[in-house]
Amino acid sequence: MSLLRMNSFVGKNRSLERLKQTLNILSIRNQRQLSTTQQGSKYTLGFKKYLKLQNGEVGSFFHDVPLDLNEHEKTVNMIVEVPRWTTGKFEISKELKFNPIIQDTKNGKLRFVNNIFPYHGYIHNYGAIPQTWEDPTIEHKLGNGDLALRGDNDPLDCCEIGSDVLEIGSVRRVKVLGSLALIDDGELDWKILVISVNDPLYPKLNNLENVQEHFPGILDATREWFRKYKVPMGKPLNKFAFREQYMDSDNAIKTIKECNNSWRKLISGSLQAKYDNLPNIERAGKGITLKDSSKPPSEIPPEVQKWYYV
Repeated sequence: MSLLRMNSFVGKNRSLERLKQTLNILSIRNQRQLSTTQQGSKYTLGFKKYLKLQNGEVGSFFHDVPLDLNEHEKTVNMIVEVPRWTTGKFEISKELKFNPIIQDTKNGKLRFVNNIFPYHGYIHNYGAIPQTWEDPTIEHKLGNGDLALRGDNDPLDCCEIGSDVLEIGSVRRVKVLGSLALIDDGELDWKILVISVNDPLYPKLNNLENVQEHFPGILDATREWFRKYKVPMGKPLNKFAFREQYMDSDNAIKTIKECNNSWRKLISGSLQAKYDNLPNIERAGKGITLKDSSKPPSEIPPEVQKWYYV
């Protein structure tokens, strides 16, 4: 074997070994080893929080945290983007490499959700289900007289209703309880209702009827919050598909599986040359590391504390 071919062979073997190591780190057994590394100060344009693997490598919240769907137990993984009762609109970046969590902006300014009476900020621990994608390249037929809608180009959103306030960037195991089909700016934007498996009421919640029993009012409050939360910004009330009704856990699982299949199509790279503005699909496996350069949180603008009556 020539020296050139031998070097190529060795290089491929090293790449395969690194990929195998990364996949092992991301396996179910090692999820507790996932952590984060931060750049900048919270509530500033420079804030970024990245997924950090056990070996120190940077990963993607979107693509590298496993979905780990267990249909029998109805459990999946959740990435926490926004803790309950807070106002900063943090989300997994679709544009940046490795999809860190950043604070959303509009016209160059950081975005905060408005406080709608009687709530303060988000009323759930709000986040995303990894390895899912609401496909904007096709129309989703909803039935029941609803128009076919395109996906919103994001991972599936989820609303965790348990008693704890969860941390930005944490990976949580959650049980799927149901879903609500929000229509946001003409796009389909599913909200998956979940509860942490560590919550004391987790064993008692298996369906929407259990939610209504143990969390009276949360289903109506969730729908009304999503209906009204953009009104203080001058936008109209949001609408919902399926006559505003929640879908049960089995249908929510079906939606998760469909969006996981869409995600697989996304990361295959087959769509990148056909459509604009698709999410960045950079993943772990190249040995890239990043030092933590976090700073204390900055002050939240005082006008964010205003209360709106809608």
